[in-house]
Amino acid sequence: MAEAGLFAAYAAIGTMAVAPIYFGSFSSLDRLKSMHKKKREHDEFGEFSDSEDEEDETEAVSSEDAYMFPVYGSVALFSMYLVFKYLNTEWVNFLLSAYFAVLGVAALAQVGVRIVKGTTGLKLPLYHVHLVHRHKTMLHLRFSNLHLAMLGVSMVLTGVYLFSKNWVISNLLGLAFSFSAITLIRLDSFKSGMIMLAGLFAYDIFWVFGTEVMVSVAKNFDAPIKVVFPKDVFPADGKLQFTMLGLGDIVVPGIFLALALRFDRHQYLAKLGYDKEKALPKALNGKHRGFGFPVPYFTSCMGAYVAGLATTISVMHVFKAAQPALLYLSPACILAVVATAFARGEVKQVFAYTEESKDEEKDVKPTKTVAPTHRYNLRKSVGAQATPASAGELADDEQEVANVAKILEETVDPIANVSDTESKKPKAKRAAKKTKAKK
Repeated sequence: MAEAGLFAAYAAIGTMAVAPIYFGSFSSLDRLKSMHKKKREHDEFGEFSDSEDEEDETEAVSSEDAYMFPVYGSVALFSMYLVFKYLNTEWVNFLLSAYFAVLGVAALAQVGVRIVKGTTGLKLPLYHVHLVHRHKTMLHLRFSNLHLAMLGVSMVLTGVYLFSKNWVISNLLGLAFSFSAITLIRLDSFKSGMIMLAGLFAYDIFWVFGTEVMVSVAKNFDAPIKVVFPKDVFPADGKLQFTMLGLGDIVVPGIFLALALRFDRHQYLAKLGYDKEKALPKALNGKHRGFGFPVPYFTSCMGAYVAGLATTISVMHVFKAAQPALLYLSPACILAVVATAFARGEVKQVFAYTEESKDEEKDVKPTKTVAPTHRYNLRKSVGAQATPASAGELADDEQEVANVAKILEETVDPIANVSDTESKKPKAKRAAKKTKAKK
């Protein structure tokens, strides 16, 4: 009976690892761009429908970032080890729980919105919160009633977790973190992904086999940074014992699998002749997102991930010792992509593939500097020859331009750079002048 419960726990852990990777990878696919634009996209504050056109801000990971992953991870891990060793564990966990609770509310709410919209196709009007200072947008929030409802639900669940440390809610938070990370963190190339996986492969081996640091932090860190499942749901002594998997073993391979899926779509679109400056290919039937395409790299990489995870669990079960999952997952994912590339004769395309960040995609239009023109800048002579204006005429014209600009700034500018009290002063002066003129 105990053995059956343990294998059920292993199956549950595997399912919780694969689910956020699968759905997070598809969620990372951007909406295709084309020359066709909907009119409502130009209406910044209109009451337009909450739809799939929204894009989240993503974080790109370059090869330089990938090289530093093991370094940053080691510093963070060892720092946590020292904190737990020399400070009060309860207070440290209290602060960490509060921090992760704030993140958890946002992550759960966002995932909840995606689930509801994805399953029901619900579209709701948006509310806008737009903060502008000196013509520059400082903050622009868009949300619907669905966002507010999911925010309330996530706050209740997170509050229950803080007071009860319920393992089910802890898993929900962990899965939400994993899904959000896989959706928003994007590798810019397979080179960056392989560097990251290779570096964290060495990182995992050193900190698990070479020291007690990793295991010690994992046991003391009481926060939703792992998914767990009881080895026996109904133990005789009433004490639950858990098997667990760290979120890093889900997120790190997950963002690599998401890259493989985006490459699959890239290859498919290239065969169709897709160009973002032109109309969508007819084969897509007007769909900017949600169309089917072959996924050989994603399938092989997902298979390799499942095989690597099964190997990790098997070794852990046989030797009764914690295993660094990336020891098996990193080589499996890398070899799966390389083997598929060789089998399909696309090695060159795989290693040449890169993704531009959204900041790089934005077209920056050069601004033309136009020299100020004056009414009296040129005077035509009788012989139709132009002669420069006199210094007095230029001075008069510049003064007039300055006066007009000042009047426009005070009366036409919809978003003033001065306070309400300051902006009222010029109006009062003009009113006084009009009164004197009438007298």
